[in-house]
Amino acid sequence: MKLKITIDNKTYEVEVESSESETQARPQPRARSTGPASVRAPASVAPAAPKDTSGPVVEEKVCRSPVSGIVVRVAAQVGQTLQVSDVLLVLEAMKMETSVTAPVAGTVASIKVNAGESVQAGQILVEFQ
Repeated sequence: MKLKITIDNKTYEVEVESSESETQARPQPRARSTGPASVRAPASVAPAAPKDTSGPVVEEKVCRSPVSGIVVRVAAQVGQTLQVSDVLLVLEAMKMETSVTAPVAGTVASIKVNAGESVQAGQILVEFQ
């Protein structure tokens, strides 16, 4: 059976094979949608970790973790001037490495994590001046 799936306005054609024979009884669906199914990817990562209560956070001046994982390497340094998309650090999640890049151009004010630490999705990793 071929299915068409749309994610982020990109359509993918997927072929699916049944692992059970056609003569076996199939479970009856409990509810059925009347419209097409859609998958919504967030425009930005919503903070899953509790925010710091030390004061208000200016979202334009911070970089949050896109995934939960372990910090493999910190590439940026405090005081370093970065451009948009410069690598800040590398996270490992589910045996894959993800480079976290600068969302804005600016100078690094503080780095909130160290190599080897676990982070949660939405946790503040770096603050900019």
